[in-house]
Amino acid sequence: MIVTLTLNPSIDRTLELAAPLARGAVQRTAGATTEVAAGKGVNVARVLAAAGVDAHAIVLADADDRYAALLAADGVDATCVAVGSPVRTNIAITEPDGTTTKVNEPGAALGDAAIAAVLRAVRERSAAARWLVVAGSLPAGTAPGLVADIVRVAREAAPGIRIAVDTSGAPLAAAVSAGGVDLVKPNDEELEELLGLAHGAIASPADAAAAAEALVGRGVGAVLLTLGGDGAILADRSGTLRAEAPPTVVRSTVGAGDASLAGWLIAEARGDDTSGRLAQAVAHGSAAAAMSGTGFPTPADADAERVRILPRPAPATADSPLAAAAAEPQEH
Repeated sequence: MIVTLTLNPSIDRTLELAAPLARGAVQRTAGATTEVAAGKGVNVARVLAAAGVDAHAIVLADADDRYAALLAADGVDATCVAVGSPVRTNIAITEPDGTTTKVNEPGAALGDAAIAAVLRAVRERSAAARWLVVAGSLPAGTAPGLVADIVRVAREAAPGIRIAVDTSGAPLAAAVSAGGVDLVKPNDEELEELLGLAHGAIASPADAAAAAEALVGRGVGAVLLTLGGDGAILADRSGTLRAEAPPTVVRSTVGAGDASLAGWLIAEARGDDTSGRLAQAVAHGSAAAAMSGTGFPTPADADAERVRILPRPAPATADSPLAAAAAEPQEH
């Protein structure tokens, strides 16, 4: 089983416009507004389940919250941890060319009781799990070290469990510094922040490869660096590969990164090698981007044969800030 944890779930409301967004104007949607119980870990669990992979989602939501009702109606196997506050709503506005504008609520702060309940749920569910996926942002005011605490608790419950983390900022830095993370799935901006690089420093495939390798050098087992329409980089201790995304008409980017992570896990579950995992990750991410709203592709939507796998790009120059980041010693 793969267990996912979503600390800051959301009801995703998507408005698809028939014309480009015009600030200050009155516009009509191209169709009915859609709503779905989401959050990065829940999104991953949905895509895993669609591929026949046993998945269970832990989410922070009261049992009587509308979010819990939406989850149940969709048949998502989940544990709801009470927080005493309504689940936030995120709004995505998508334009005909796929440009997506997101307006996200921050989520209610977690009290000590809710944090203790989360750690209990992680301990209980991790005992029978192969993977724990910690995905998404933390609610406002939550200590960044909570992600590291979650990893520790999961390891105590199941020493052989593997851990994937898809978050950003201080929580991601805390998890990496604490050690024990088998897979991290950042995008380019998140990895730049983690490595202390200027915005836009990852400007080429060579830069992306060097940045992913820098994170492997700090003790992470594997790095799946998603690059949107430019595909992805997969780096681990055995080497680095690049994938080119197949031609895709983008309708919405919401959930594409989550689908990529799920695609990697699907391929891992069936025993694919490194290139197969990368190809499936990019196929799933591209398939999600072709969907309206929050994308939950099925295996029929995500053809890994359409993804081109390439060897590692030529190394960055010696004076590149990426080369310097890669040369930094492991921090734990």
